Amino acid sequence: MRIAVFLLWFVVWTGCHDVVVGDELKNVNQVSKNDAFDGWINLFSGDTRFGWRAVTRANWRCDNQKELTVSEGEAGLFRTTTQFDQFTLRLEFKAAADTNSGVFLRTSPSPRDPARDCYEINIAPASNPYPTGSIVGRVKGKPLPDFNYSAWHSMEIRCIGRAVTVLIDGMETATYVDPKYLGKGYIGLQFNEGPVAFRNLILKPEGMAPMFDGKSLAGWKTYPDMKSRFLVKGGILNVQDGPGQLETRGSYRNFVMQLKVKTNAPGLNSGIFFRCIPGEKMNGYESQIQNEMIANDRMRPKDCGTGGIFRRKNARLIVAGDQEWFIKTLIVDGPHISTWVNGTQVCDWTDQRKADSNPRKGLRLEGGTVMIQGHDPTTDIDFRELMIREIQDRWPGR
Repeated sequence: MRIAVFLLWFVVWTGCHDVVVGDELKNVNQVSKNDAFDGWINLFSGDTRFGWRAVTRANWRCDNQKELTVSEGEAGLFRTTTQFDQFTLRLEFKAAADTNSGVFLRTSPSPRDPARDCYEINIAPASNPYPTGSIVGRVKGKPLPDFNYSAWHSMEIRCIGRAVTVLIDGMETATYVDPKYLGKGYIGLQFNEGPVAFRNLILKPEGMAPMFDGKSLAGWKTYPDMKSRFLVKGGILNVQDGPGQLETRGSYRNFVMQLKVKTNAPGLNSGIFFRCIPGEKMNGYESQIQNEMIANDRMRPKDCGTGGIFRRKNARLIVAGDQEWFIKTLIVDGPHISTWVNGTQVCDWTDQRKADSNPRKGLRLEGGTVMIQGHDPTTDIDFRELMIREIQDRWPGR
């Protein structure tokens, strides 16, 4: 029995590669450029288990670097390492006629009651009390006529505020408005009974608000005694020269942020600093902007790499290129920080240092300002469409 359990556990952890093979991004599932610039991020890269964690021992595998499959093992979740609160989630699934599975939203790693501490969108036979498209314990879904169990089906879930809406193959099957806002949680794919496969998991953060009005530096603090210049024209914030910084007047603790960036020459360096100590010189965590690579190898970022957390965690690969617009998504939640570039996740890091109010010395959980860095005299970088939203904490006791 122990040998069987060990072998199953080995399969769980070797079903996906740990690194991208080759110089190109062909092994990585990517969202389209249009979707990326509309704010969508890819939750499952296909080349690794990066950004995911199995809660129980089941034979989760990534087949053909496109699909997540599971067919046997202990019931439980394969869930994200990042928590999300307000979003639209899209995915495709295929399940056998007798399979009972589901997609869990705003969940803990091991939810106890889907009618209270998460939302479970069921994948189950028509005879189940909550058939496919239902929200378990809350709303029975509308019947799905002529449902083909041998085919792939689309699922879209809008989880915005207290409302959850489910669509299967474009048809709305269930809507639920929670009396209390559940708050943030993980996204989990369930193995319960029978084989199931998932693919094309993409998510769009919702409810974002602009940090930059595209016309002025209203809401930002400048430092005229520093060398950088921050110029606004045609909806673009251009940063030149350095060192220097531009700082928000508002403070942010846990948040999701999206922004578009363009370096105007090869090898330029900048960064987004956050949870900064207000007024101090770039004293915060830094999400790096640096698209250079070593030996033209995307797996070898130079100087941390765009999306990495400078001096803490390098980006796992370089996605963006210089002198072209790219979009960065940054999610900061407690000690956990994750980053996507052009919709591909490049950083998944938890700060395990001892707590300290100074982020250079330890884990800073207090809110702080956001800063845009002018790095050095060569700096010439454009920013636009800077958006942010605070992440709401989980409802106490749920």
